[in-house]
Amino acid sequence: QVQLVESGGGLVQAGGSLRLSCAASGSIFTITAMGWYRQGPGNQRELVAVETSVNITTYADFVKGRFTISSDSAKRTVYLQMNSLKPEDTAVYFCFANVRPGTYTWRSYDYWGQGTQVTVSS
Repeated sequence: QVQLVESGGGLVQAGGSLRLSCAASGSIFTITAMGWYRQGPGNQRELVAVETSVNITTYADFVKGRFTISSDSAKRTVYLQMNSLKPEDTAVYFCFANVRPGTYTWRSYDYWGQGTQVTVSS
């Protein structure tokens, strides 16, 4: 089993910044990708940013130039630096990881954190 623990959410004024962290632990052989999704009130969960194990990053258009994803592979941790926050960024942010659990399988599985609330006031 794999656990993802997020931290760093909170309340911030528009134009402010927050930094989210997500640490993975458990039965992990390799992490092929880690990243963030978000789900705002009444909305579907949507991709925010993802980074692969070969450092390829993908951002949603609505965060390009404002958010930056980074990781520390030794700590199995992914970060999301969020700058120039807008009220429409208000959402629960979920960390995910695509994990190969061991050498006994080539399969990888998606795991999710419990989510952290980000609220941006106008």
